[in-house]
Amino acid sequence: QVQLVESGGGLMQTGGSLRLSCAASGRTFSPYAMGWFRQAPGKEREFVAAITWIDGTTSYTDSVKGRFTIFRVNAKNTVYLQMNSLKPEDTAVYYCAATKKFDRRVESSYDYWGQGTQVTVSS
Repeated sequence: QVQLVESGGGLMQTGGSLRLSCAASGRTFSPYAMGWFRQAPGKEREFVAAITWIDGTTSYTDSVKGRFTIFRVNAKNTVYLQMNSLKPEDTAVYYCAATKKFDRRVESSYDYWGQGTQVTVSS
């Protein structure tokens, strides 16, 4: 069984930066990909970014391209989301997830989820 724990959320002004971390624990950890999703108040959870575990291929939703960067440190079983040029529209609970399936942009393909970390961006 895999446990995912997010950290690094908080309050930031528009234009600021935050870095989210997601640490995986378990006897073995070998996902195909890890991803970040977010859920704003009153809205459904949406895909943000994903990265394949072995070769580091990345994928982003259009609204964060050029502002967010996903990267991982395999030896630490940790994935990060560097968020720059933050906007109020980025305010949400951010979740990390892991999948062994190949459809890494699809929420239903993910098997393991973290508890979530709150990101709030003020105007």
